[in-house]
Amino acid sequence: MVERERLGRRVADVRAKLGWTQQQLAERLGISRVAVSHLEAGTTVAGERTVALVAGLAKVDPHVFVAGSDYPDAKADRLPLTTARYTEAELQVRLLESELRWIELASGSTAVGALRGWLLRLEALAAEAVDPHERALLAEARALARAALDARS
Repeated sequence: MVERERLGRRVADVRAKLGWTQQQLAERLGISRVAVSHLEAGTTVAGERTVALVAGLAKVDPHVFVAGSDYPDAKADRLPLTTARYTEAELQVRLLESELRWIELASGSTAVGALRGWLLRLEALAAEAVDPHERALLAEARALARAALDARS
């Protein structure tokens, strides 16, 4: 019989890749730090909601995340087929990066208008952001957009 990898090890790997503490992951998942510790140690089995959320953080589908692990098949059957892989802030920053290539080719007033719109959008997202990593991501994106706007002004 092939030994299956512990799901808790995968959760710990995702957390380590993100550079988060157990407390930070717990806050993102809406569970306690002790629950994260128990999950990682394999003393409890994660619920479907938690697995779906961690899979999203890992940027994979829930079934891919649990495949070949010790996660119970009966619980795996109830997992959603897909989950959100990117936050709104991450999506908007990627769109900004893509649009900046277009803005380089655009006329002055069109580019300036687009960049001002991006700054407003990024500032609104930053005002709502509670995650420190998202705040940092949005701050970098705003600096990028401001620099592009300053270069046009």
